[in-house]
Order: sequence, then structure tokens, then C-alpha cells
Amino acid sequence: MSEVTDLAEKLKSEGDRFIEIFSALTDDQWKAEVYTEGETWAIRNVLAHFVTSERGLIRLFESIRQGGAGAADDFSIDRYNEAQQRKTKEFTPAELLEQYKEVRANTIVWVSALKDEELKVRGKHPFIGETSLREMVKMLYLHNQLHYRDLKRVLK
Repeated sequence: MSEVTDLAEKLKSEGDRFIEIFSALTDDQWKAEVYTEGETWAIRNVLAHFVTSERGLIRLFESIRQGGAGAADDFSIDRYNEAQQRKTKEFTPAELLEQYKEVRANTIVWVSALKDEELKVRGKHPFIGETSLREMVKMLYLHNQLHYRDLKRVLK
């Protein structure tokens, strides 16, 4: 099995797992607060973050694949996340879940189309800095796993 296929399968299985988890939440659980430092994020905000961060990162990854440098030196993750939360505030959890399904499906298609040698292409990731597309793709599911750990604490 190629490394690209392995990465795409990991993204698919993780995506399916999150779809199952989010689909089972009650109205009250969607409102449960996960993060309270700075702007409060409920579970609904975390799902919006999954959608917007992955959508933006795949655009960035494609730019890097085509020879771009990656994230700008003055890029602020906090500013980006705040702006994206404002843009998604009117979406219901069900609408965000549909967006997540679409974004993850598009990510899997994009990753599946990579050539193994393209995983070595380097650029600047907005969080981990200069690295390869391989590490950036891995970070997609590691990022969500980190947030899921915090979600689990709230859901217990």
C-alpha cells in the first residue's frame, strides 16, 4: 500500500468516526462549553473549527504542492479562527456536520490524488512551521484528535 493511500484511509476512518460522534449529540451537548479562555467555544464551535481549518489548510497545501511557500510570516492562527467563527456563527450543527462531511470527502480526494514523491514537498504550515506535505497531512487528523480529547472531557 502506498503512503498516500494509507494517509487517505486514516483521514476517511477518522472522518467517519467524527461524523458518528457528532451525529449522536443532543441539542444540549452541542452547547456544552469546551474552551472558556478568551472566546468561549462550545462543541458546535469546535465542529465549525474542524470545517474551516481543514478547508483553509487544503487550499494552502495545494498552493505548496504547486510550488508556493505556504503560510505568510504574518499569518495569525488566532485571528483566522476568530474570523472563521464569525463567518460560521449562523450555521446550525446539522449544517456544519454536512459541511464537515463535504470538506473531509474533498480532503480525501485531494490526498488520494497526490503522488508519493509529492509528500516530500516542503512549505510553511501555519502552526508547525517549515515541514513536508506528509507532516501537514498527518497534522490534519492529529489536530482533530487533540480537540476530541477535550470534547470527551466535556461529554462525560
